[in-house]
Amino acid sequence: MSIRTKYENFRVISPDSVLEGMKIYEEDGKILAVTGEDLPAEKTVDGKGAYLSAGWIDMHTHGAGGADFLDGTPEAFRTAALTHRKYGTTTVIPTTTSVDREGILRTAAAYEAVRNDPDLPSMPGLHLEGPYLASSQKGAQEDRFIRPFDEEETDAILASSDRILRWTAAPELPGAERFARVCRERGVLPCIGHSDADFAECERAFRAGFTHVTHLYSCMSSVHRVNAYRVAGVLEAAYYLDGMTVELIADGCHLPPELLRFAVKFKGRENTALVTDSMRAAGAGDGPSVLGAKDNGLPVVVERGVAWLTDRSAFAGSVATADRLLRTVTGAGISTVDAVYMMTAVPARILGLRDRGTLEPGLRADFTVFGEDFRVKKTVVAGRIAGSCAETAG
Repeated sequence: MSIRTKYENFRVISPDSVLEGMKIYEEDGKILAVTGEDLPAEKTVDGKGAYLSAGWIDMHTHGAGGADFLDGTPEAFRTAALTHRKYGTTTVIPTTTSVDREGILRTAAAYEAVRNDPDLPSMPGLHLEGPYLASSQKGAQEDRFIRPFDEEETDAILASSDRILRWTAAPELPGAERFARVCRERGVLPCIGHSDADFAECERAFRAGFTHVTHLYSCMSSVHRVNAYRVAGVLEAAYYLDGMTVELIADGCHLPPELLRFAVKFKGRENTALVTDSMRAAGAGDGPSVLGAKDNGLPVVVERGVAWLTDRSAFAGSVATADRLLRTVTGAGISTVDAVYMMTAVPARILGLRDRGTLEPGLRADFTVFGEDFRVKKTVVAGRIAGSCAETAG
């Protein structure tokens, strides 16, 4: 028997404004209505003035709570996903770093074991980051796993799972156009990342289907000189190409406020998603940690709000959760409405998730409830509530 739930006394964040006096009705895990009218309901959730938005979507995360998805166990998936849910994320896209084929397949198998667990955030698919990357732009990815495009391996990985949503690669490597084609044929979004491509190579990649750029500014080419001539890179192509979408690691460390404002101004909020790109230490505190699989990953250290290589020469990953992204972006001067839009509607559109991302009848009842400074009070995943807002019988 279905139960209709009414959410009232919330400040509802729409794509364009904050709405007062609106009520949201949920039934069977979907939004029934968003209206100012009173409709019959068996249960009422009183927001007491809290904010409510569409559920936050993190389209690039490697882990949290002390677990990395590359640990390759259902327990690691549960730990990381539940940690992100605690901080407001209702949709998680588990992400791998560069690893051997067996590591990718093991991660995909662990994902299959938990992806339909109703107690977890929604996990509609995976993101593979690597291993076909430019060593010169590897960042914290490990050289021992980075390799050229391998047609047989690509086909085997794509055949192993129909739940790969996106795959980040360096499009200047030989075989990139074929890679993009087979990805697109299987509904996988090819993304440019960890790349030394020049502007012309990016234009060719865009035409081939690489229509998204992974963590803008991080691990990518920009204007540089070749025999005294200036050559544009991935960064310039990302801004120039209409239809190219981007993502920002808005943890307050990877990008300063000026670049956050710059990116949103010149790409527009419609083409900009916010991502944590978090590793296992998100929500787990400072100290030694590991990037990638616990048994063979890269030792790192977490301090000052970010993960570092052990020699402190470069960042080794974010430890942000979604609430921190929104605090950082609004602290940089971007409106709450725009910030939430880039955490909800934009990633849903980029990934082709047409059943979520906005508060519209017929879509999933995924909500994030939060107070001032984006302190999360409650998450609702397909109508299932986790949190502590007051509930009363209808």
